Amino acid sequence: MAFYLHGTNVPHRKNTLAKPVVRIPCPKTVTIPMSMHIGKPSIPTVKVGDLVKVGTKIGEADGYISANTYSSVSGKVVKLNEYLMYTGTTSTAVVIEADGEMTLDESLKAPVINDNKDLVSAIKNAGIVGLGGAGFPTHVKFDVDPSRIEYLIINGAECEPHVTSDSVTMMTRADDMAYALSALNRYLCIEKVIIGIENNKKDAILNMKEMAQSFNDFSVEVKTLPSLYPQGGEKVLVYHTTGRVIPTNKLPIDVGCVVINCTTLATIGSYLKTGIPLVEKCVTVDGGAVKNPQNVIAPIGTAVGDLFNFCGGLCEEPEKLIYGGPMMGITFPNTDSPVLKNTNAVLALTKKEAKLPKTTACIRCGACTNTCPFGLAPASISKAYDNKDIEALKELSVDTCMECGCCSFVCPANRPLVQKNKLAKELLRQEKMKGESK
Repeated sequence: MAFYLHGTNVPHRKNTLAKPVVRIPCPKTVTIPMSMHIGKPSIPTVKVGDLVKVGTKIGEADGYISANTYSSVSGKVVKLNEYLMYTGTTSTAVVIEADGEMTLDESLKAPVINDNKDLVSAIKNAGIVGLGGAGFPTHVKFDVDPSRIEYLIINGAECEPHVTSDSVTMMTRADDMAYALSALNRYLCIEKVIIGIENNKKDAILNMKEMAQSFNDFSVEVKTLPSLYPQGGEKVLVYHTTGRVIPTNKLPIDVGCVVINCTTLATIGSYLKTGIPLVEKCVTVDGGAVKNPQNVIAPIGTAVGDLFNFCGGLCEEPEKLIYGGPMMGITFPNTDSPVLKNTNAVLALTKKEAKLPKTTACIRCGACTNTCPFGLAPASISKAYDNKDIEALKELSVDTCMECGCCSFVCPANRPLVQKNKLAKELLRQEKMKGESK
């Protein structure tokens, strides 16, 4: 399907890739929301005054599409409060005053795996979710009939500007990734693995190829992909690695594929070896307002301000703070905001970097459609949304939009096309809910 070959070239700005990864000292406090994943928030299992250690469970998964939450420091629970998330929703958050010792919970031990059910259960128990930004509970992807999985695709594309934390994973955590792949092969019978990496990440490609050569019992292929945004989009990646097209409203498993992020894979491997659940993240700290951009390993719940201070502080007042990259990232209000499970980067942009260009009238050039990976017509969607034309929005397949932002990026009139797509999708959701409530 030719549409998947569309996309755009964005500036790389991988300023932190050549710098060593540094672990931040234990913060004084951490704020850990119970909603750091797609699905139902976890239910707090601690109360004010409780003593916790690194890896102590502080939130229990509430149902199938949910995830456990663990303390990332040792210390005392000092608050359980309602926290306003960057999405505009609220979540209960556990605030822990750290003792500085980072003592591991004595109950932590490597899980015993005998079959595929044990493996899926272990991944769920570890609280692992999609760590590239999506935050979907990982165990759900593997909780299928193993015979349906023909390809496991490891997403190492990392196509967003600035973000390098996944590249760092591929360059420094190959052992963890290999351990996880061996377990997935043994218990889920996955025999074909493809690691998709953009061609501008030469060191990561070389390291992954070396790892791939260590397997004899199953196939691990490193596929070098064009450096074309949004190469890391799930449907785009599946097409470029296998040639398979995921139909509208279908999932990768419907075409025999499971897609997970490379850092997610490494975290699975680490947990299987040590029993330490997801309690920390490697985060790219970058942007023109940051004095010393670098990749930092930080406990989940660490205030973003602590990361900036660790990186030399801010050289000027940031105009915009972003979780993730500038194309699909989400702004957050202040430096008290915490590192979340799915935080792969935090950017502090200067006024110059964040300045939005003036919007002018559409010139009907078609650049937005020509660039869209799915061949959508964002200009027409924008018009239909303004007119609140529900039927037109359905015909224009706005629900297919992955919100990559290519349309807005290439628009010579600087129109907020991806924003209109998001609003249009929400309008359709609201209309659907109205219909279901009748």
